Amino acid sequence: MSTNHSSLSTKLRTRYMAWKNRRHITSLAKQIKEHAHPNPDLQPVIFFNASSRLTGLSQNAAFTLLTAWSMRLEEIPVINFVCHAGMKQCMLGTNRQDYTTPPPCKSCIAQSQRLHHGSEVQWFKYQEYPELITAIEQCDLETLSKFTYPITLPGNTAPIDIPLGNLVIPSIRWALRRHHLPDNENTRYLLRSYISSAYSIAKQFTILLEQTKPQAVVIFNGSAYPEATIRWITLEMGIRAITHEVGFQPLSVFFTDGQATAYPMLIPDDFELSTEANQRLDAYLENRFQGKFTMAGIRFWPEMQPLSDTFLQKAAQFDQIVPIFTNVVYDTSQVHANVVFSNMFAWLDSLLEIIKTHPQTLFVIRAHPDEMRLGTAKLANESVQDWIEHNAVSDLSNVVFIDPTQYISSYELIHRSKFVVVYNSSIGLEATLLGKAVVCGGRARYTQYPIVYYFDAKEGFLEKVTEFIAAEEIILPTEFQANARRFLYFQLYRTSLPMDNYLEPISRGGFVQLKSFPWENLKPENSTTMQVIYDGITQGQPFLYPEGS
Repeated sequence: MSTNHSSLSTKLRTRYMAWKNRRHITSLAKQIKEHAHPNPDLQPVIFFNASSRLTGLSQNAAFTLLTAWSMRLEEIPVINFVCHAGMKQCMLGTNRQDYTTPPPCKSCIAQSQRLHHGSEVQWFKYQEYPELITAIEQCDLETLSKFTYPITLPGNTAPIDIPLGNLVIPSIRWALRRHHLPDNENTRYLLRSYISSAYSIAKQFTILLEQTKPQAVVIFNGSAYPEATIRWITLEMGIRAITHEVGFQPLSVFFTDGQATAYPMLIPDDFELSTEANQRLDAYLENRFQGKFTMAGIRFWPEMQPLSDTFLQKAAQFDQIVPIFTNVVYDTSQVHANVVFSNMFAWLDSLLEIIKTHPQTLFVIRAHPDEMRLGTAKLANESVQDWIEHNAVSDLSNVVFIDPTQYISSYELIHRSKFVVVYNSSIGLEATLLGKAVVCGGRARYTQYPIVYYFDAKEGFLEKVTEFIAAEEIILPTEFQANARRFLYFQLYRTSLPMDNYLEPISRGGFVQLKSFPWENLKPENSTTMQVIYDGITQGQPFLYPEGS
């Protein structure tokens, strides 16, 4: 078979499967409408997800859809607040070659109409406010990033300032794949577009909240600027805001009353792992340490290679190895990580001084594999590679840089290290599990518990790194590993709610299609996951999967 013929067959099959999935969605939507009987005496729940997809069905779009369907089957009135060309520029639709290119609204609206067929929808369209446009027209980048504007909420006689700049900055960084933003007209145009769009969303959503008085608002992640804006308005009006993100198991979802991208978890003090739980966790870690895992439907390690003889020969010339694990600087987790240091590159700048003054220690700087995800639009425009070149780090004899396309085993590197330095990467948690001390520069989801060395000030971080370099022996506190195991198990098997009874992955990373299942399977009485979510949304119960289920 020729390459062209094979490629055509793949495209045709992909289109057929997409068509089949759309038909399946429409069919299920009709059945949900037929069997859903909202109780007018119950307060509604509003669902909002404008930033997890454009045309296809991403995991997070599917989580929103399935949850809303399930709630409707329990007589809960559900209102979907849905974009209908509601933003001048949206995060996913931003064209990085030409910021003035309008987003692909037509195809996105068509998908929204399919997903919300037969459900109650409040569409919102972009509305421009001349006074706001005038206020931001001549602002520089710094002023825009801190820009606030008055908005009057129902029940308030005086307006309050909505922090529009702060709400949109993480999305600008994500869209442009960089942390440091150039102060030029292109960037300012995009910022103004996001700010005016966020204000338009806020104004229309405020009216919806006043009219419907919902018991809760369920929001995708809470960090993308439309969702961040909705969450801010919801909380300001004293209404419960629930966010969700992908969980830490394939095709699982994480719900929280906090901000989902921070993954807040409250582990009971008396929670201990049973023999069966320990065996389950060990089996997971065995696969994890071989690179056999996915996150948000993406497998980062197509293969995992051992350390080369060349590397080992170089390492033998030094007293010790200290790996430094970086993150993707535009990732939504960085909003929560940048507490001690203003950003990951400021953290690297601080480490560079230590590197230069300790020539007998080999520092291995490893870039995150997602920084240069080949074949996607997620290539970073500000990378660790750029930082390496800008600071002439490669000229230092005691530094080895591992770029994102090198699939060298991080775990073998950890085994050979004296201790490990991370910003807020998951590898910090895993290094503790492997018995190594970890010094963490950014706030991570696992720094909620004594698992790594984390400090509230830059000085504490730098002092600990310097202390460990000089130490003859580093003894890891016994509770660190125990806490790491408790944390990881809880994260994997209690807070990650499985949706694999309803979804299956497709070839497009992070996207899914619906499995064939009867509509009754979405009723909470027939699904442990849906029961947990229903109880969490309507009764404020913890979003935790029951142990042993």
